[in-house]
Amino acid sequence: MAYLGLVANLRLSPSRVSDFSNCPQLYKYRSIDKLPEPPSLDAERGTLVHTVLHDLFESPAAERNYEKAVELLPARWEAQLAAKPDLLPLVTNQKEWIDRANSLLATYFKLEKPETFEPTFRELHLEFDLNSDLYLHGYVDRLDVAPTGEVRIVDYKTGKSPKPGWEAKALFQLQVYALLYFKTHQVIPKLLALIYLGDGEMVRSTPTLADLKNTETTLIRIATEINQSIEEDNWPTKPSRLCDWCFFKKICPAHIS
Repeated sequence: MAYLGLVANLRLSPSRVSDFSNCPQLYKYRSIDKLPEPPSLDAERGTLVHTVLHDLFESPAAERNYEKAVELLPARWEAQLAAKPDLLPLVTNQKEWIDRANSLLATYFKLEKPETFEPTFRELHLEFDLNSDLYLHGYVDRLDVAPTGEVRIVDYKTGKSPKPGWEAKALFQLQVYALLYFKTHQVIPKLLALIYLGDGEMVRSTPTLADLKNTETTLIRIATEINQSIEEDNWPTKPSRLCDWCFFKKICPAHIS
């Protein structure tokens, strides 16, 4: 019963929902105990590429090309290092780091032509109270509203696309964003798009009202399960291959003999 006071006004985002779904114990470490984690090189590379793509749209349409992205990258990397100095020792080869980021950016230009459109929002914060005890929010990489009113939600991923059969799980994050947008604007997004720069693939979905209702039902179910775990102070582990990438493996009950 130690965490009972946290039951009211539960805050959820797609990433925290993913944590709990993958392993309630992981959710506890991150959201309840708030244990620190060292920087993840994959995550930091993703942040760098996201920043460059975000800032690329500050340029006039005619200048939104690969060369401009390459030009932006060094300064954005320096700013990232200034904000997180402990990241520098982890990058043992600066040239390889920059080359990999440039490669991911090159893949982006094979998938989209940023000079042909104007994004309506970048890093848009969406939020809504699904009920009196559940606050839902998230940050959308890019949201485009066409002159005719259709809405497209886009998320950049620097990893590889999901294997066949796993697309729905990958799209859940965007389904949450679509639900948030619908709740606040009463408009169902026309297209959800995951852009995978790791292998040059795109995963798309056209959500329906039924899809959004199912997403809301899933979120409320997971919130109920989280509250139950909080009330009972019971955090089951879910050992899987993901454990090999988990920083908390060394203290997790599932791996302590």
